[in-house]
Amino acid sequence: MQNWAGNLEYSSTDIRRPRSVEELAEVVAGASRVKALGSRHSFNRVGDTSGVHVLLDGLPQEIELDSEARTVRVSGGVSYGELCRRLDRAGVAIHNLASLPHISVAGAIQTGTHGSGVNNPSLAGAVERIDLVRPSGEQVSLSAADGDQFLGSVVGLGALGIVTGLELSVRQSFHMRQRVLENLPWDSALENFGALVSSAYSVSLFTDYAGDVIDQVWLKALDSEPALAGLFGATAATEARHPLPGMSAETCTPQLDEPGPWLDRLPHFRHEFTPSNGEELQSEFILPLEQAPAALQAVRTLAAKVAPLLFVSEIRTGAADEFWLSPFYRQQSVALHFTWKPLQAEVEAVLPELEDLLRPFGARPHWGKLFTPASHDWEALYPRFGDFRSLAAAHDPEGKFRNDLLDSILGVPAASAR
Repeated sequence: MQNWAGNLEYSSTDIRRPRSVEELAEVVAGASRVKALGSRHSFNRVGDTSGVHVLLDGLPQEIELDSEARTVRVSGGVSYGELCRRLDRAGVAIHNLASLPHISVAGAIQTGTHGSGVNNPSLAGAVERIDLVRPSGEQVSLSAADGDQFLGSVVGLGALGIVTGLELSVRQSFHMRQRVLENLPWDSALENFGALVSSAYSVSLFTDYAGDVIDQVWLKALDSEPALAGLFGATAATEARHPLPGMSAETCTPQLDEPGPWLDRLPHFRHEFTPSNGEELQSEFILPLEQAPAALQAVRTLAAKVAPLLFVSEIRTGAADEFWLSPFYRQQSVALHFTWKPLQAEVEAVLPELEDLLRPFGARPHWGKLFTPASHDWEALYPRFGDFRSLAAAHDPEGKFRNDLLDSILGVPAASAR
């Protein structure tokens, strides 16, 4: 099997598609190495295994709304697109979405995936409860009442168990408008960065870091927020735009301030269009919001090397949370996302230089995208990293849920090293 992008082939020796959580628990208990796969939107080997891969799409795809508690219970393998359609029909919503609605709920949350908005936490921010299958096959359910166990497990990289279900908080459904601005001067953007990214519920900037202007600014505004015809020197696009220059906007969510439901405005791309496989790679680095102007200026100095490898780079923001391995742990953040051309050797050659450039700003890589593990001081980046390592060792001493990438980050489990 390959991942969604087609840039890696998985190493598993067996593939199972259990039809119940009980059957999944039996598979996990009987395997020496095992990992779950959802929509396979990771660009690195965080979800790989040398043993058994279990596919979660065979499990009952449950979505159960508790209107009184204002929560929804959802199976881990369900996609955000499926979940949001069901929620909207019930008149409720979740707080934010990633650019693609096709990703699985469990996989996105375990790797710290997010949308945008200075006051919007990552997708993990909605989690009230998480259901896991431990290495022995034991089924556990954790909530905030479980304290550190919960905070260490929500963004868990699959190292603490296989996520079979989650309970997410919901809010009343809402409507939004989306407008694209063009040709934002870099000087103006850096001088007014805080006001710029706070100008709508969700803001994304698209650039290749070359030249004097940022190509596009996508504003996703609530109905209660004012419409913006221009901002800091940028002007409103007169037709719908795709983030990539020259691409048709047919697959993108409606723009030009056309009002519509949250689930059809928060993502960049429409649910009814299945993204093509391959043809891109991705990296992303998350750092404190106050570091954004200096970090962006630093990346611009590398434009001559970065721009030829890029399709586009997206700049987003996010609110702080309390999950130990969340890239947004206890910091309001800016996220620098790089959508690369399918030139893996060239991208991997420039990544260490980019990571060195961003290190002084405390940049944390997205767990599901391309980065260089040896380039990062994990203990310095994550104050609870040592606690997470201990939690993983306590719950999986044999390294059943490990792989080479996780071992390079967390260290080889003592029991499996013997």
